[in-house]
Amino acid sequence: MNGSPPAAAPTRASLGQRVETVLLAITLGSMIVLAAAQILLRNFWGTGIGWADEALRVMVLWVTMMGAVAASREQRHVSIDALSRYLPHRAQRVSGVLVNALTSAVCMALTWYSGLFVIDSLDAGDRILGDVPAWIAQAVLPVGFALIAYRYVAATVQAVIELVRGGQRT
Repeated sequence: MNGSPPAAAPTRASLGQRVETVLLAITLGSMIVLAAAQILLRNFWGTGIGWADEALRVMVLWVTMMGAVAASREQRHVSIDALSRYLPHRAQRVSGVLVNALTSAVCMALTWYSGLFVIDSLDAGDRILGDVPAWIAQAVLPVGFALIAYRYVAATVQAVIELVRGGQRT
């Protein structure tokens, strides 16, 4: 033993972050391998994997949603923040609360409508990759948007509490 304190057990948040990161890396790595295999097979042997193009489209959807969920973890969503840098500190914080609240509302709406899309796909009996129900692949949409909405609701609530208390946001 080297005298240092024992490592703390991973928290739920850090475990969730690890799971997100691992799933994102596995999916992205699989996409790269599958796309490279498809290119090699087509260019050198005049053949290909019949289901690869459709699988890659599905994987792009999943990587996009997982990347958005991971970005929301640290509130690193795409934003155009041209005005807030000129505002006083308190106004910047209020602006941040409003942006987070609006992001939450948009993601809640996207959760609702992507859920309806998945239900419509289920009702229509849509299939992908041969005979796989399409809703299985599409379910990442409402789940992803719900996770993003949850994170921004939590961030909004936390920011409002800090704003009311007058404390500095960490």
